[in-house]
Amino acid sequence: MPEEHRNIYKTARRDAGYTQEAAAEMIAVSVESLRAYENGYRIPPNDIVERMAHYYHTPQLAYQHLQETNSLILQIVPQLQERSVLEMAVRMYLRLSQFQQAHSVERLMAMAEDGRIDDQERPEFEAIMDDLREIIQSGLELDVYA
Repeated sequence: MPEEHRNIYKTARRDAGYTQEAAAEMIAVSVESLRAYENGYRIPPNDIVERMAHYYHTPQLAYQHLQETNSLILQIVPQLQERSVLEMAVRMYLRLSQFQQAHSVERLMAMAEDGRIDDQERPEFEAIMDDLREIIQSGLELDVYA
């Protein structure tokens, strides 16, 4: 079966080197439940996925699970891409440097001084927020995939 169509729970377990029996015992579910999750018959609850991610040493499993089971995540959390650690670190550094060089914190503080963002400030505020979202995305990629 092509990699992109494999079950994320099964892939994570196999990559961690566990049998279904060993994994089921470790995450405190029945083998039948684990099979149902891995065959796509049932969606595991978040607490089970949290244990899987912990014991399989795959924090990206939690992100993948939320992405596949909750459409709201993309409204809050940016789409993450797996990259090399070097690429993620460089992207993070460059985005932070650009943010600092543009004096974005100072500009944001000047806008926020009166406690509101007015219509004139809105375009600049949105541009700063776009930059912050890229910084957050870079940090999350580093956290999830490193």
